[in-house]
Amino acid sequence: MIDAVPAVLLVLVVACALATAVLRDVLAAIIAFAAYSLGIAMIWVLLQAPDVGLTEAAVGAGVTTILFLLTIAKTVRPPGEAIFESLDPKGLVVAVLIVGVLASTLGALPPVGSAETPVAQSQVTDYYLENTYEQTHVKNAVTAVLAAYRGFDTMGEAVVVFAAGVGLLVVLGREVFA
Repeated sequence: MIDAVPAVLLVLVVACALATAVLRDVLAAIIAFAAYSLGIAMIWVLLQAPDVGLTEAAVGAGVTTILFLLTIAKTVRPPGEAIFESLDPKGLVVAVLIVGVLASTLGALPPVGSAETPVAQSQVTDYYLENTYEQTHVKNAVTAVLAAYRGFDTMGEAVVVFAAGVGLLVVLGREVFA
């Protein structure tokens, strides 16, 4: 059952990406994009990167979706009843080739959480695990790495999320919904 979760998420993300690209209705494309971003956030959490997942959920699925929705609220719907855009055959071939090349590299990746990954066998990992508590007085090694050793990086991520939120509040503050 647990192995089915990554496959379901991958199918969700790919389906949402394709829907975003081919839907003619802008609102439907924005909703598909929000679902795509939420799926990517869940994949990051599944890959044990909750900080990246949280940022993706907040900025990608949250702020970006709201900004897109505000944008289409101020625009006119294009004429026509077509649901899907016509696809450019050359662009489609290029996209399929790129996806194929990237997918061909997946076999070289170690399984998630495997003890044979370079990170698990690294001297840096051993150093962090052996010295984290003495140097930071934080019991959780992941929290210590994020807050102490990678403090500037974590602060940068927090600034991005904060700036996105402030930008959204500025835009919402100027909107008049009548």
